[in-house]
Formats: sequence, structure tokens, C-alpha cells
Amino acid sequence: MAITASTPPPGLPTSLDYPDVPVGSILAGSAARFGDRTAFAMGDESLTHNETYAGARKFANALLARGIGKGDVVAVHLPNCLAYPVAYYGILLAGATFSPTNPLLPPDDLAFQLTDCEAAAVITFGPVAGAVAAVADRIPARLTIVVAPGEDTVPGSVEFREFFTDAPATRPDVDLEVRTDLAHLAYTGGTTGRSKGVELTHRNIVTNTLQAACWNSGSVPALDANGDVVLDQIGSEQEWPGRLGTGTAINLTPWFHAMGVIAGLNAALLSGTTTVLHPRFDPAAYVADAERLHVTSLGGAPALFAALLATPAFHTADLSSVRSIGSGAAPMNHEMIRALHSRFPGVVISEGYGLTEMTMGAVIAPSYRSGLRKVGSVGGPIFDTEVKIVGEGSEEPLGAGVEGEVCLRGPQMMRGYRNRPEETAAALVDGWLHTGDIGVLDEDGYLSIVDRKKDMLLYKGYNVFPRELEELLIALPGVLSAAVVGRARDDVGELPVAFVVREPGASVVAEGLISAVNEKVLPYKRIRELYFVDEIPVSAAGKVLKRELRSQLPRLV
Repeated sequence: MAITASTPPPGLPTSLDYPDVPVGSILAGSAARFGDRTAFAMGDESLTHNETYAGARKFANALLARGIGKGDVVAVHLPNCLAYPVAYYGILLAGATFSPTNPLLPPDDLAFQLTDCEAAAVITFGPVAGAVAAVADRIPARLTIVVAPGEDTVPGSVEFREFFTDAPATRPDVDLEVRTDLAHLAYTGGTTGRSKGVELTHRNIVTNTLQAACWNSGSVPALDANGDVVLDQIGSEQEWPGRLGTGTAINLTPWFHAMGVIAGLNAALLSGTTTVLHPRFDPAAYVADAERLHVTSLGGAPALFAALLATPAFHTADLSSVRSIGSGAAPMNHEMIRALHSRFPGVVISEGYGLTEMTMGAVIAPSYRSGLRKVGSVGGPIFDTEVKIVGEGSEEPLGAGVEGEVCLRGPQMMRGYRNRPEETAAALVDGWLHTGDIGVLDEDGYLSIVDRKKDMLLYKGYNVFPRELEELLIALPGVLSAAVVGRARDDVGELPVAFVVREPGASVVAEGLISAVNEKVLPYKRIRELYFVDEIPVSAAGKVLKRELRSQLPRLV
């Protein structure tokens, strides 16, 4: 049973007409449509749609003047900030390829990614610029641009504003083939711990942005007088959470993640939403701003909602302006959904499912008021997207209610993995993306995710791959074997927990092993607990039986 989006939102077609325009046309269209409306705000500073577009044009021309354009990759090593959208759209308007980079990456991982993508330039942030400086002699970048430079500077770098202030504000004339030229080269973790570069074309990005924006707003794509993409809203006020150009949202989803850059940046611009940025998540500050700004939507990973529900002010603040709640990156638990329904009666709460290989989204629960929502389900496939569930070693769809691997197909599907032909061939089979996730479809075509990439953990919406931690543990003196599983926690998702078998006669202690591993990984990947066992349970085929280890967790506190 392969399911397609056969029941579109009210008043919308089953299929969209995606214009053949580059990603830069999203910002150009929003500037023409929303002009002086605030697009982004952070603290006392803000950017209108016009100001963002003007800055991006200048940034693009500055890159081209340095010989960086079509065929070049520019890595963005930034947290969310007002410089981010200027740099992002500037890169794309110049015809270069955007490669998002987590600013918390350890130097070795950063060097790997910047070398693998052959970054011609890096845009970094003062407080984390030291990581770029530490690997400067190991990466190919010939230009480093620093936002808010501090003490840790990169030799020969240029300050962000200085870089483009004197550049022309005209839109560069760049010849792009939107169906084949890369817009994004986004890195995603692999089960071996090695990151893979996901190749996404301009067509992929524009398509998925429109799929998400139209599904959630009751709109269809259109072009303005300049041939840039805009939205025409056709849904009624009664069916949809809000009208174009009227929304306000606080965004904490990192723009270096797929959900952040597609839903929190591109789709937000298309819909005319004012996006307010917070430098870090402070639940009390979030609630205060949500009340003061009369936010119209709340969005993020389940960990955000768990923290909000645990904040007293969240239950007393005037949040009557909220008209929709969206969650992604990990499944919401049923109790959390019920608590949010109780706090916001009548407000639409929807979840979604996707992955970087599908640009971002593939399945989204209804965002309109009359839509059927099922607790525990992430909804049905969006426009022009298909889902099927298959068994091991088969391409034949399984029936409703039968668990199997989730496979996806649609115009937002990646071109492939950078320089990984074998892994690309394994993932893309007969035009279908094999996700590695285990799910089940019901009779209505609604998808529920049973397990995320088999043994993968999700901590605050971030992917944590046990094998990476296991390899680090096994490499330590005194460790014979190891396995890592997740302990479920409502506020963060899953905490990595390690089980270790000592080598005979070894006197290693848990604290030492935890410290040795955690100093080599990002904070969200850190092992939180470690237990010594006599053996790691395995099947007859030698596969670790992690379900048996998980069953021990309730009594290991």
C-alpha cells in the first residue's frame, strides 16, 4: 500500500505547480510582497523583508567580487542571528552552495566537514571562531568572514559588515539550472558516525518550502510581476490558523538544521511571518516574549514543550493570540499532547516527519481546524509525496497496520550523497528513499513512527547515533565490549546510557570512561550513565539485543 496525498487541505489541489525559480526568489518575492514588515528581530535589532533582501544582494556581489560563485561551497558556521539570513540568501543569490555547519562541532569534526564539502569560504561567529582558527591549515577555505569578532580571530579574516557594505545592491545575474545546480550541501549523521553530505538542488529547496508553507497556510504558489515566488491564500479564515503577513513566532530551531532552514526561515518568509530570535532557550523569557509579542504560533521539538509545560508562567500568561502549535524532530508523547490541548483548547496541534534527505518534510498532520488528527500519528504525506512501508529486502508495500521500513518519494528528494555512490545507491532504490526508520500506516494513510533509524536516539531533537559512542568506548583501555541505548525522559527525549564489559583484570571506573568519551563529542551526544555488565546480550546472528538492555533501565536508577 503506497499512500499519496489524496486528500489535500480544504480548497487546495492534490498537486502543486512548482515554479522553476532559484531559492533567492523566495526572499525576492517576500520583499516585494511584505516590504517593510519586520522579517527578523533579535533583542533591540531587526530586519525588514526589504532590508534582508538588500543585504543579501550586497553580500552576493561581495562574494562574486572575491571569485566565489556558482560551483563553490560556502560553509555557514553560525548560530541563529540576524546575519544568518543575509549570508544564507547572499550565498544562493551568488549562485554558490550553502553548507550549514553546527557551530558547536569539535575541531576534528569541523575540519572533516569543511574539507569534505571543499568549502571555498567560511562564515563564522566570534565566540566559536577559535574552532575555525584551530583547523585553518587543514581546510581548503580561502576566505573567512567573522560575525561579531572577538579575541579568537582567524588570520586574514574579514568582519561580516565590512565585507559587503560597499558592494553593489543590484541582484546578480547568475545563470542557474534549478533542477541540477546545488543550493544546499547539508551534512547528516550516519550510523557509522561519519557525516554524509546531502545534495539538494534549488528545485528541492523551493519545492519543499512550498509544500510545507502551502500545507500549513491554505495557500498555493504564484509568481509576482518579477517572476519571484509568492503565495496566494485561498483558504477561509475559519479553516486556517492565520492569514499571510500577520503571524509572529519565536524561533529556537537552529537554522543549521533542515527543519530550521526550511520551515523556520524559508517558509516563514514566504508567509510573511515575523520571526523573533532568542540566543538561548530560557523558558521564562520565552513565555514573557510570547505574551508581550502576541505570538500566533508555537513551534519546536517536544523538549521545548516539555520545558514550557514545566514553567508556571506558561499556565498563567495571556497566550490567547496563539492559533497553532507545530512540533517536529521527535514524536510528542500522548500526555504532552493532552496537556497542550488542555492549555490551548481549540488550537490546532500538528506534528510532522521528515529528514534531510527529503530536504525537510514529507509527512505533516493537518494544520486546518477540520482536519483529522490522531494522537501518536505524524499525519499523511504532503503534496506530491508518497509513503510506503516495506519489509526487509523487499520493495513491495505492506498492508495497513503492518510495521516495516518507511520509504518516501517526492520532488523534494535529494539528488544523492556527496561522493558516496554506494551509499546513494543503497538509499535510493527505484526512485524511493529508504529512510531506515520503522513505521506503520493505518487505513486512512496516516503514518506512525515506531523507531527512529532503528537504534538512533533523539536528545532535544538532535540525532545521537549509539555506534559512534560505542566505537569510542571500545577504543578505551580496559573495555572489552560496549552498547549504548536510550533512557526515555519527557523533558529531553532520550539520554544516552552505556553498558560496558570490562577486559579481564581491568580496573576502569565508570566516571573515567564517561569523561574520556564525552570530551570527544558534542554536548548533546554525551553519555549520561554507564553500567558494567558481565556480557552484552546478542542474538544467534551476533546482533546486540538492545531491547534486553533497555528492559534493565527502569531498575538502574
